[in-house]
Amino acid sequence: MADTASAQWDQVMVDIVDYALQYPVDSTLAFETARHCLLDTLGCGLAALDFPACTKLLGPVIPGTLVPDGARVPGTPYELDPIKAAFDIGAAIRWLDFNDTWLAAEWGHPSDNLGGILATADWLSRRAARMGEAGPTMRDVLCGMIKAHEIQGCLALENAFNRVGLDHVVLVKVASTAVVSKLLDLERQAMLNAVSLAWVDGQSLRTYRQAPDAGSRKSWAAGDATSRAVQFALMAAKGEMGYPRALTAPTWGFYDVHFGGRPFRFQRPYGSYVMENVLFKISWPAEFHAQTAVECAMQIHDQLKALGRSAGDIAHITLRTHEACLRIIDKKGPLNNPADRDHCVQYMIAVPLLFGRLTAEDYEDDVAADPRIDALRARIACVEDPAFTADYLDPEKRSIANALSVELNDGTRLPEVVCEYPLGHRRRRAEGIPLLEKKFRANLARRFSPAQQERILAASLDADRLHSMPVRDYVDLYIQSAAP
Repeated sequence: MADTASAQWDQVMVDIVDYALQYPVDSTLAFETARHCLLDTLGCGLAALDFPACTKLLGPVIPGTLVPDGARVPGTPYELDPIKAAFDIGAAIRWLDFNDTWLAAEWGHPSDNLGGILATADWLSRRAARMGEAGPTMRDVLCGMIKAHEIQGCLALENAFNRVGLDHVVLVKVASTAVVSKLLDLERQAMLNAVSLAWVDGQSLRTYRQAPDAGSRKSWAAGDATSRAVQFALMAAKGEMGYPRALTAPTWGFYDVHFGGRPFRFQRPYGSYVMENVLFKISWPAEFHAQTAVECAMQIHDQLKALGRSAGDIAHITLRTHEACLRIIDKKGPLNNPADRDHCVQYMIAVPLLFGRLTAEDYEDDVAADPRIDALRARIACVEDPAFTADYLDPEKRSIANALSVELNDGTRLPEVVCEYPLGHRRRRAEGIPLLEKKFRANLARRFSPAQQERILAASLDADRLHSMPVRDYVDLYIQSAAP
């Protein structure tokens, strides 16, 4: 085996590992936001269990496989090795495009990392119990979430992986690897080895997230990434070697292969900024660049109703938006499946204008077959407002602004409706958190009896109690006796 301990490691990897290994998280705001993030993320996973396209991917690879001290998958009876459990948790979390979001030069969903973090922590907790040891607590999980959010989010601030055709789950893979390695109590060298394995791994192309090829892999890609992270960390724990120049090696490193030779740029050092500023999806399962557009559409729906009019009276709609929205979700023509529809801003405007709602079920084929949706989509024009784009990239604002103007068939023009900050934005936390908890309660009710719901809520809403709970005890609250 090559000696990498004395090699000069790429500074980017050193910084990631040293942060994951040594940084003391002491932000009360970060821990409180992480607690709400935990609840929302698990709730999103529970909601996804209503969809067979998701549940068919869950459970042991070989039916009937038993794993002693295995990690549990919330809302199911499955007890799996931590790699497959990470996939299952991660896939369910992401399936409905309803978990948290981070928007910058690159976008993504930092709570995708919970798949690897929770699966590993639960497995370690159960193994520790068998050996008479304490094992990790839920505070360790929350700390891991804060650090994974920070690694993924800080890498995303100035580096657009989408512009070179890579999917943002590369950042889930790297962040999860660093944090899971810390949970496994690996030494610094082993952590470096693990993180380098994530960077040299084959990275996911963005093909499955872009029209006209959008498909269901975008719903399980993060589960795949976070499970790969667990695998790399476990391999490093057994002494697998690393690659000190995984990023900078001429010709063969990540920068030359994927980034046109450009090194990563950084806006700020690692801390707890990302968790403190993360965006929650509270009201609608919609790609985040459309969240404020949906809010505008809901307001216009109510205006039309008050006037005794309907979406059928609309002649033309103009969406004034930011550049990222145009690049990702401005779609014309046929939409082939739910994954295609929930990444089309025109679809996500048309449905609430017509029905006054937008739910996960509204992306399914039976709703999409309504000819009025495509007819309304065809009357929507999207234009960039440079000021919206600038505010989107401004670290002091981080707005996700959209504005809708509607002209009716008789020439009437409704006042433009503008929404700069979505409900899940930090600037609207006081308004949003009660609704986030309401969303969590609704998702619990999808799967569990009233008594089980109350046990989960009692543990989840009491921060001190949650922090001190062994991971296994908290996860056990979510066990379902029958497969979804």
